[in-house]
Amino acid sequence: MGAVPTREVSFMESSEGIFRRLAIGDRKAISAIADDRGGREFGARLDELTEALIRVAVLVPLDAPQSSYQTAVGAALRAGASIEDLLATLIATVEAVGVPRVVSAAPRIALAAGYDVDAALEGPAGWDD
Repeated sequence: MGAVPTREVSFMESSEGIFRRLAIGDRKAISAIADDRGGREFGARLDELTEALIRVAVLVPLDAPQSSYQTAVGAALRAGASIEDLLATLIATVEAVGVPRVVSAAPRIALAAGYDVDAALEGPAGWDD
């Protein structure tokens, strides 16, 4: 199999063109989205809060370690996320990833957000068994 031809990536390029280049494994397109700028030169971007919440959501199916949640939740909080936003993000993943992954991720997200998980496990007030 020969090398895939590449060319410079431009934010003026259509979304379809960028999808095509990613689909064929164009190295420059892949490098452009994987570098520190995260593909910002392509123009169309989500707002900072939405991107941060997506980064939290993608950790759920991976059963990611606490350190990954610390980084992603910290970025989401700095972008203005509330604990309610984090919970909504987690709940939004349940249909795609299943309840076991959501249950596994819940204490990791809560802990990363500064919620005292151990204290909550001692007996949440007002909850029946």
